[in-house]
Amino acid sequence: MEKLTVGLAENKYDILIGDGLLDDAGEFIRPFCPTDGSIVTVTDENVWEACRERFSSSLSRAGLTYRAIVLPAGERHKSLPDLLGLFDSFARMSLMRDGLVVALGGGVTGDLCGFAAATWMRGVKFAQIPTTLLAQVDSSVGGKTAVNLPQGKNLVGTFYQPKLVVIDPSTLRTLPAREIRSGMAEVIKYGAIRSRELFKTLETGPSGDFSRIIHECCRIKSEIVARDERDLGERMLLNFGHTMGHAIEKQSGFERYRHGEAVALGMTLAAGIGETMGLTAPGVANSLRRVLTLHGLDTDYPGNPLELLPSLTTDKKSGDGGVRLILLSEIGAAFARQTSFTEIRGALEDLARA
Repeated sequence: MEKLTVGLAENKYDILIGDGLLDDAGEFIRPFCPTDGSIVTVTDENVWEACRERFSSSLSRAGLTYRAIVLPAGERHKSLPDLLGLFDSFARMSLMRDGLVVALGGGVTGDLCGFAAATWMRGVKFAQIPTTLLAQVDSSVGGKTAVNLPQGKNLVGTFYQPKLVVIDPSTLRTLPAREIRSGMAEVIKYGAIRSRELFKTLETGPSGDFSRIIHECCRIKSEIVARDERDLGERMLLNFGHTMGHAIEKQSGFERYRHGEAVALGMTLAAGIGETMGLTAPGVANSLRRVLTLHGLDTDYPGNPLELLPSLTTDKKSGDGGVRLILLSEIGAAFARQTSFTEIRGALEDLARA
């Protein structure tokens, strides 16, 4: 088992990484449980089918009991109606302020459960046990919680750190290949914005060594979050590909793309915009395309990218006639730039003609 620490001044917590840790999850979360040893678990129907036996056995061995809330799977369920449904379940279960909520699942479950925990009785403890690659390398760490609105992604949310993150890469063996590919988009993002060495490793193609890449991504993110918990500076770089990616998800009604698939398309567009504007070194977009394609991700948005512009106006980072884009100067180095919608339109038009 490997341990990383998110070194926040007031909300310090550990990330545990290792094959088989789901079987010992009860021992790890027991210090955060209420005195009666009971917890509330939030999961989705697919994860529950795959992980229920291992998770339940681990709690039993630790002397803990649980009540489970099993949600439908899918991004469309990261919504206000589903959040209200969680609150109703918390009330029926008499979840009190000393309670512990455990998010067992992917990014949708973690975001929704974290937001519910942050706002129920003004905050109850929660822990993350991410079971998808995307959640293990990214969304389970850092405390961003939110739900989507029809107007855009993650528009209602808050920062609320977990007490613990337990990552068991063996859970990835239960996932379909599409989910692994989606998670690899976030891995590639970390290489593109911060680690040329990681990017070079990814250029050799899929390896199956998930523990190593999970540890590297979590190391990068934990260090960034420790320096900028509230996304006011350096942490913005973690949004590379997400501004355009969120617009793509919204354009498709949160149905067509997995989050990572949309981010892959968004990174490709962002790299192209940067090159067109002369802000990104020539050839970076092609390098990024090659690695994304090598890991099974599409890099060509199937529609006209100009149709994404209206969605950018409702992005959380929009204002003053533009939106804050994360661009690459080169592989391994990124920066934030407030970019006008006029500039974005011009760059997208140039890309369409190329």
